[in-house]
Parts: sequence; structure tokens; C-alpha cells
Amino acid sequence: MSSAPTRRGRPWRRRRAGAVPVALLLPAVVGLAFLVLPLVGLLVRAPWSGMGSVLGDGTVWPALRLSLITATAATAVSLVLGVPMAWLLARTEFPGRSLLRTLVTVPLVMPPVVGGVALLLVFGRNGLVGRWLDSAFGITLPFTTAGVVVAEAFVAMPFLVLSVEGALRGADSRYEEAAATLGASRFTAFRRVTLPLVAPGIAAGSVLAWARALGEFGATITFAGNFPGTTQTMPLAVYLALQDDPATAIALSLVLLVVSVLVLVGLRGRWTGGPA
Repeated sequence: MSSAPTRRGRPWRRRRAGAVPVALLLPAVVGLAFLVLPLVGLLVRAPWSGMGSVLGDGTVWPALRLSLITATAATAVSLVLGVPMAWLLARTEFPGRSLLRTLVTVPLVMPPVVGGVALLLVFGRNGLVGRWLDSAFGITLPFTTAGVVVAEAFVAMPFLVLSVEGALRGADSRYEEAAATLGASRFTAFRRVTLPLVAPGIAAGSVLAWARALGEFGATITFAGNFPGTTQTMPLAVYLALQDDPATAIALSLVLLVVSVLVLVGLRGRWTGGPA
């Protein structure tokens, strides 16, 4: 005859799997409210009755169109440069690899305004590279639409690199080795085998990079300025509208909020922990 397990002479009752300690539940609820209430406030204070006229303003759609174009271009730049960089970090061994990985992640923690200043020092007319671009090709990046793309790519590319590197580390390298034994070059194995294996990671990284580029503010206004039709993206339009017309700023913020939600839906739990 078996007896129930005891703890210090008393019957031990198994704690329910779903029970949450109050010491953890309370700060969790406060933290959830801290994150959600600002979004609720945005929805509550939105000028729903005048939303059509606000969004129909002549400055809104140019800013939105410019944001979509530059964010897409910045994502394309990130793909062209970031995927090979991620492969280099994940598949090769070389001195200074840890330092390179650290440098790649610096834009994630660097204040965006500092990033804009750094871009000016490199790509400005008197910058390290900008001086040569101006004298040799007549190319000037600051305060142009191309400058917006550069600023957005600078802050967005690390998201793609880290996502693709993680996918590469999780992929089985034996398929690439098998392709090499069959006579495929390293680049052919990368193109025919590796890329299809890590395509979900590339897609997720691209979406994250695009969303980050779409919401970029600090580096853009520092490096490219805030000129309507040329460098004024949606975040800059929100900042400008907040000074004169808060209702318009709220409406524009809602547009960016909807885009952010659509990005999370598009990721379908890959980063949010929900079902795929």
C-alpha cells in the first residue's frame, strides 16, 4: 500500500501546472499594461470622424509613398550586403570574427542620432568617402532620397544579418558538404542548397529590416534632413505634425501602427511565439 508523498510530515500536494505566483503575476500585469495602454490611448484619442480628411491631406501620401519606397530599397540593400555577411559569420572561421559580429550589432544599440552623425562623417561632402564620391562622380548623399535609403539600411541591416546568421547556424551543413562532394562549387552550393534551406530566416529578417527601416527617425533626420517630397518619411511627418496638429500626428501614427501589426501577422509567430 503506497502512501502519499509528504513534506515535513504533512501530505504534499502537487502544485497545479497553471498556478502563477502572485510575486510574478503582479509585475507581469503591470508590464503588460505599460506596453498596451499607450496603444489603447492612441486608438481612443484617434480622430476617427475626421480620419478621411486627415489622410487625404496633400502631405500624407507623399510621406507614406516615400517611406514605402525607401524602406523597400533599404531592405534590398540589406539583402545584397547582409546575406553574404551572415554567411561569412556563420560558415567560416577567421581571426576577428567575434569582433566583426560585435560591430554588426553596434547599430542595434547605438542611438540613431549618433548613427546619423557617423554617416555624415563618412558620406558627407567632407566625409571620408563622401569627399571622394563628390569629386569623382558628383554624388552627394546627405539631404537626398538616396541618403534616406543609406540611413535606413544602416539601422535595419543588423536585424537581417542576425536573423539569417541564426538560420544558417540552425541549418544542417551536411547538405552543403554533399553538394561539394558531387562537384558543386562553394558558391553553387550556397545558391542551390543553402539559400533554399534558410529562406524562412531570410524572409523573417527581411520583414524585420523593412519594418525597422519604415520606422527610422533619428538617423534619417540627422543625415537626410526633413524635406517634404524628398526626405520626409512618415516618422518625420508625425514629428512635424505633432508640433502644429496633434490630430494629424495621431492619424499618421495609426497608419504606422497598422503597418507594424501587419508585419507581426506576416511573421506568423516566428518571432512572437504564436502558431506558425
